[in-house]
Amino acid sequence: MRIAIGGISHETSTFVKTPTTLKDFESGFGLFRGQQIIDRFTGANICAGGFIDGANKHGFEIVPLLWTFAYPSGVIVRDDYELLKSEFLRRLQDEEAARGPVDGVLLDLHGAMVVEGIDDGDGDFIAAVREFVGADRPIVVTHDLHGNHSQHRVEQADAIIGFDTYPHVDMAERGREAADLIVATIRGDVRPVMALRQLPLFWNVPCQVTALSPMSELIRRAHELETRAGILSVTVATGFPWADVPDMGASVIVVADNDDALARGTADELGDWIWENRQRWSCAPVSVVEAIERGESGGQFPIVLADHADNTGGGSPGDSTEVLRTFIERKLSDAVILYIVDPEVVEQTHAAGVGSQIAVSVGGKSDPVQGPPVEMDVRVMALSDGDFTYDGPMYAGLTGNMGRSAWLQQDGVSVVVVTAHEQPLGPAFARTLGIDCERMRYIAVKSAAHFRASFERFAGVIINVDAQAIQTHDFAKLKYHKRHREFFPVEITS
Repeated sequence: MRIAIGGISHETSTFVKTPTTLKDFESGFGLFRGQQIIDRFTGANICAGGFIDGANKHGFEIVPLLWTFAYPSGVIVRDDYELLKSEFLRRLQDEEAARGPVDGVLLDLHGAMVVEGIDDGDGDFIAAVREFVGADRPIVVTHDLHGNHSQHRVEQADAIIGFDTYPHVDMAERGREAADLIVATIRGDVRPVMALRQLPLFWNVPCQVTALSPMSELIRRAHELETRAGILSVTVATGFPWADVPDMGASVIVVADNDDALARGTADELGDWIWENRQRWSCAPVSVVEAIERGESGGQFPIVLADHADNTGGGSPGDSTEVLRTFIERKLSDAVILYIVDPEVVEQTHAAGVGSQIAVSVGGKSDPVQGPPVEMDVRVMALSDGDFTYDGPMYAGLTGNMGRSAWLQQDGVSVVVVTAHEQPLGPAFARTLGIDCERMRYIAVKSAAHFRASFERFAGVIINVDAQAIQTHDFAKLKYHKRHREFFPVEITS
């Protein structure tokens, strides 16, 4: 048994003006070909790592093609996407010409990819693979929890399996599940069929954390449904509201064994429960000042503020300035911002050197929505080329790179300025600069929830804030052009 693996993964924010290019894939999480995929991801907690685990378990031969992931950002340039898609298909064609046909394909995709002229990038890619392999060879796809699922991709794939956790700590597990399912399908033990239930629901990020209620209750219900006879998989997707596409929104995907009615009935059952509980998925964050005051009144430090309106993990530029400005105005001490994306300031600090005192204009350069720059007189505490190793539950053991970076300090406020658009999944990179986050009193992270996997261990309190930035959770402020339904809680208010 030979199974091809690979994928093109991107979470696209259509409200970000800067396009995503081939260079972003190459310099982001990386672009890997052939044996490089196995060398890089064996034992890693991502879906491709789970595919490899599945090969070891079932004894099938992996045919690694192309795998790439660009950090969340703007719409992908069409020519660059077509280049990647063509190379994936060419590698599959060359492999089959040299060694014979593969028996199936495992795809590691995100589920919220948008390309110039293609609203459903994931569906387009799956359809291209389907056209190549034909109707008789199975395609099983893994997706992020934040996918915007379409009927088109459900019709093109044999099965779609989404993450069950946020922060996403089950990626390899879902990859193993996908491998189990494709092997069973190839052997003829099961015949997967799918049903999709779409929901017109804006789902606030703070309500998506799966360790907390009500999300924990929802995932428990999904797992209970998976124990029913004939059910192969149940996926809940919270959607990605910062992609202005026709199929944006929450959804449920159910995979059943050769029983369309069972798949449809189960998807509707869980979808109905989600909709009946729609008020529970709306939990708006608070202002920066209110969050600081609330944290201080509790007296539990460090106070961690999740600045998720500027979550670089969702495609935001990462240079909003409201939190930084508030920290300075309130004269906080032992405070740090992780991170502000500002290549211009990074270059200034590297030219000045460690120990210099320089005037810089931090942040606020990508879009007026991000707020104006903050004028600072800082000491350059440390410089870095950006290399580090993840040591938390997400991506543990894998290397990362923040690009050229610097730790700057003005009085009691520190800010880490970086070049790469990557969110702080944990304190590992800050530690390489000499910052001990566990000793800080105030920490602001440009992340929505992934940071929790590492920061919850030592945080005194975590508070979600909705500062001024592109990825606001006040969805009424976003100018949609392709959303074709009324959504809760904007147009539908009860």
